[in-house]
This record gives sequence, C-alpha cells and structure tokens, in this order.
Amino acid sequence: MPLGLGRRKKASPLVENEEAEPIRAGLNVPGLDGLDGGRVSLGEGAAHEGLPPPPTSLRPRLIFHTQLAHGSPTGRIEGFSNVRELYAKIGEAFGILPTEVMFCTLNTHKVDMDKLLGGQIGLEDFIFAHVKGQRKEVEVFKGEDALGLTITDNGAGYAFIKRIREGSIIHQIQVINVGDMIESINGQILIGCRHYEVAKMLKELPKGKTFVLKLVEPMKAFDMISQRSGSRSGSAQLGTGKGTLRLRSKGPATVEELPSAFEEKAIEKVDDLLESYMGIRDSELAATMVELGKDKKNPDEFAEALDENLGDFAFPDEFVFDVWGAIGDAKSDTKQKMLRLIEFARRLLQGPCLVSL
Repeated sequence: MPLGLGRRKKASPLVENEEAEPIRAGLNVPGLDGLDGGRVSLGEGAAHEGLPPPPTSLRPRLIFHTQLAHGSPTGRIEGFSNVRELYAKIGEAFGILPTEVMFCTLNTHKVDMDKLLGGQIGLEDFIFAHVKGQRKEVEVFKGEDALGLTITDNGAGYAFIKRIREGSIIHQIQVINVGDMIESINGQILIGCRHYEVAKMLKELPKGKTFVLKLVEPMKAFDMISQRSGSRSGSAQLGTGKGTLRLRSKGPATVEELPSAFEEKAIEKVDDLLESYMGIRDSELAATMVELGKDKKNPDEFAEALDENLGDFAFPDEFVFDVWGAIGDAKSDTKQKMLRLIEFARRLLQGPCLVSL
C-alpha cells in the first residue's frame, strides 16, 4: 500500500551508530483518578475545543517534594506545565539558576538512568534534581566508527550520556561517566542542541583522529558511585494510581487515565520498532505515536498525523507502515485475549460446580 503520498520529506536527523534517546517534555504522573473519569484539562485546547480553560481554583493542585541530589533540605514545588517550568520551580525552591539543573531522577539521588524523570512520575514520587558539578576536558582517539555512547537530552537544552556500551572506546576512558553533560565537541558549544544533533556530530567525527570533549558531571554526594553503563531493562512503572499528569512542551498539561491494555501492548511493540529502526528506546515517543494512530482509518492518515505532530523525526515510510501494522496487531491481540476471557468465564459459569444463591 502506498504510504504518505505528498509527505514533506526531510533528511533523517537520527544516526545509525551513535544512539540517541530523547527525554520527552511530556511527563506522566500516576495517582490521580476520579476527576471527570480520569481526564481533566488543565488549560486551553484540551478535551472540548472552543471552550475556555477551567478557572485556576478548579484545577487540581499537585504538590511534589524535591531535593538536590547531592544533599539539601526538602523543597515543595507546584504549578509547572513542562520541563523548563519544572526546572524553574526547582531553582526557586533552592535559590539556584534553573540552568544549573542538568536532569532529575525519581526516588533516588543516584545517577540511575532507569529512574530518569521523563516517563512517569507518581503523585508520591520524590524528585531529585542533579545540578552541575565538576567540568572536565577529555581527549578521545576515535579508533572505531562507533564510540559506544547513547545520548539523551533533558528537554531543556542539555544533552548528556545515558549509556556507555561495555568494551567500547568510551568505556575504556574511566573519567567519562553516565550522566555527564556534553558541553562541547572540539570547541563547538552544544548547549541548546537536541540529542540527535549531538549524536550526528559524534558519528561524523573522522575515524583515526583525536577530538576533544568538554563535559560537566553532576554534583555527587559522598555515597554516590559513578555509573559506567546504563541498564537496558525497561523502565520501572512508577506510582500506583489510575491517572497521569502529562506535561507537554507545547500546550496545556492534562490529567489522563493510565494506558489501556491495548495501548500498553501497542506502546511496547512501537518501542521495539524504534530500537530496531533507529537505535533508540523511548516509551513516551512510542505512546505519542500510538495515540496519533489508534483512531486513524488507514496508514496514509497516520502518516499525515506523524508529519504534522512529529515532523522533525522524518520517519521513513517503511517504518511508518510497520508502526501502523504494530498498532493493528495490538488491537487484534487485545481483542482475541478479551474473547478468550469471555469464553473462559462462560464455560466457568456453565460448569457442574456452579451453585446458584
């Protein structure tokens, strides 16, 4: 089936060897239900188009506790709608500039990439802010095509190292660690660059040449041990509630229900495709793609929705077609599972041990 007729084509910004994993500006917060069936708009442009946003007094007041990861008193923050506003609130709470915040982790002060804030945040989760620490300059000889890095960004202008592959060039340089922010490459400042731009620069560095990295490591507490490589296991599900607060880089925050069984399966399938095609794993990006595709009637409509909402990624047609198929497979699998459960329940009710009361 032809896909994406008339789609605006771009050169893909993602690269093959140096992986890039974006932290989405949208966050999810489980733990808030019972509000209009689990879906509440916190600003304009949400559930009912054309209607004004609800008064501030009627919006849920969500308060989170936070500390600086290297040690500080506990602060209380509220009233943020995206990552940049979150960092600004943290800055206000501790009297620091928002630009000092590199990234945040949930429920641990350690540099644990599996607990990186950017997926889901429970209403009772504790936010630890990692701020800039020691700067360091490292010369690296690129003896192989791939350096062994996975790059992510914080959604607010900083790209940093999420994983270091064991046995790689970077793994052999003990001074480079997971969590280090990449400030510049060969003198070119990278503040404000996205993860894929930094990964592309690293890939395009000539093999057999030495280059200079300027890095900033997060400030550490005395009991923190540098993490040389990140786990490849799936992110832990945080929070136990039935709702999520989704923060968006554009538009209002919304309180939504947790993903359905179909959505969870579809997100998992799409995330696998992202890794297969582009070398990244990003459940938030996968969730956005599932949300865009679940109500579309054909792959061309889905391709147009992706171009409109995620055009910067310039997904190839074959990838879009496979994602469309994965979403359809998830629907079919979920439907078949429900039918089997219904049949099992029917047989159970017809069994000889049934007692009517």
